[in-house]
Amino acid sequence: MKNRAKYLLIGGSLLLGGGEIARRLVMLATPEIQPVGLIAFGGLFVLCAISLVGIALFRNGWLRWPLALLLAAASLLVDGYQWAVGDFMSYESFITMIQSAGDIGSAVEQQGGNLLLAAGKAMLLLLGVGLKPQGGDEGQGARGIAVGAARIVALPILAGLSVLLFFRGGEGANGLPSADSGASLAMLYAYDEATTDHGPRQPVKMTPQGPGPASDIVLIIDESIAGAYLDINSEDGVYSGLGAGGAGGGNVPIHNFGLATAINHCSVGSNVALRFGGTRDNYRTTVRAQPSIWAYARAAGLGTVYIDAQRTDGSYQNRMDDEERALIDDWHQFDAVPVVDRDHAVADRLAAYLNDGQPQLILVNKVGGHFPVSDKFPLSQARYRPMLERGHYPDVSDMAGDGLGGGADNWRRYRNSYRNTLLWNVGGFFDRLFAAARIGDATIVYTADHGQSFHERGDGGAATHCTPDPQIEEGVVPLVIIGDPAGEARWAQAAQAGRDRLSHYRIFPTLLGLMGYPPQQVEPLYGPDLFSAQADPFTFNVRFNARLGSEPVWLHVPLQGIARPPRSDYRQPVAAAAALRPK
Repeated sequence: MKNRAKYLLIGGSLLLGGGEIARRLVMLATPEIQPVGLIAFGGLFVLCAISLVGIALFRNGWLRWPLALLLAAASLLVDGYQWAVGDFMSYESFITMIQSAGDIGSAVEQQGGNLLLAAGKAMLLLLGVGLKPQGGDEGQGARGIAVGAARIVALPILAGLSVLLFFRGGEGANGLPSADSGASLAMLYAYDEATTDHGPRQPVKMTPQGPGPASDIVLIIDESIAGAYLDINSEDGVYSGLGAGGAGGGNVPIHNFGLATAINHCSVGSNVALRFGGTRDNYRTTVRAQPSIWAYARAAGLGTVYIDAQRTDGSYQNRMDDEERALIDDWHQFDAVPVVDRDHAVADRLAAYLNDGQPQLILVNKVGGHFPVSDKFPLSQARYRPMLERGHYPDVSDMAGDGLGGGADNWRRYRNSYRNTLLWNVGGFFDRLFAAARIGDATIVYTADHGQSFHERGDGGAATHCTPDPQIEEGVVPLVIIGDPAGEARWAQAAQAGRDRLSHYRIFPTLLGLMGYPPQQVEPLYGPDLFSAQADPFTFNVRFNARLGSEPVWLHVPLQGIARPPRSDYRQPVAAAAALRPK
């Protein structure tokens, strides 16, 4: 067998995916064996292996090498994701990865070990497929027939897998060779993009009433904040600066809507929908074709300000593009500020805008509590112990996964480091903001892009959010209104009526209402606002990128089922929230 080296390289690449194969087999065998599923998986796996061998035996190098590069790149992408996250890559995950391509530098820096292993596996495949096949295998009876057949069926198998995934809404490749699944997902995405309407975005067609806003309107989107871990929502929550003992001290109206459901349990989906609005029924259309919040603000006579503590060097995130950027008057990132200090720098910058007397729409993306959390607070704020070991990720905003290895003690330490992060990046942030800013008549909406699951029930897992099969806590966020003294009575009534009952979908129409757009124009397209008595289903979307004929999947959050922060996590429970206030 003259191509033994090629076969060994391909075989080695397949064997290195044994962990995913084993996981898929376990899924098909528990809680009870699924014989049809096992047979189907086994058959698909064999066909995928045949397709790799068949492509490797193509005689034409001009065809073989490009396909080898495609398969190796697909293998690297899928394995890099799966080994970093500890779960299978779905089509939803694939799209999210593509939309987060701007973070590839951070991913390489922070997941270098996993990506290096994935690159090694991809290199085996690249050489196994790309190297020139030696003659002699064909023309040897049955073996020659098999070689010829493999060449003939190689590309149809790959195309057939894409067709199969198409009819399954992009699902069904779990455990298959990563090169085949990744290449098929890429072909699906290319088809998806080619057939999606990319027409021009609609202009603002609504007309604001009155003279226009005279004060600032602020949307603060915090990062990865578990709503139940704040003191305003749980007895054992962390000091937030938003309660009765906060720095606002009763001088600033604060209306807590309690726990709300996010749009999505991933950053990209929630952020883009918060900027473009929409309802559960039409968000795919509004995100694609309707005006952004910036366009509505400009039409209402407001300046536009974006304060981004997560990215640097002018890079975009969360599906922002040049067209959207052109609508933003003032753009702020904090390249020279250490990650641990960025949210406090945001507080100073936001205070300056609140104090300048100019009416503006200000949208803020904070650092918040995304992993890694071990170094997102000064040691002086390490009130909750035991905690994760520090010093590994002092300058990482997000992406790296410290302390996400699973295990009860590990999660206990993670939760305590997360509490310390909240103490600094939420409680400390609002203390600093209230001390520096004249809130005046401004209205501030505070929420987070998604929640977090910290496995308080003792369940397994090595992720906190954006998982294929999410826990309900991944979609639970805080929702607070700050300021607007003229509307205090109305806000108080709305907060009382809507506490623990509303969702992100109420925010965009609320912002438009604050800009002066009348409800009768806003509600048909964007749904009810925070003042509306209409019931909210209290669900979040676990399939935001619903494509290929699939529909969004909504997960209902039963309020009583939300895990609360365990007091037993830390050594000496503190009786008074004031004792945990940042100094």
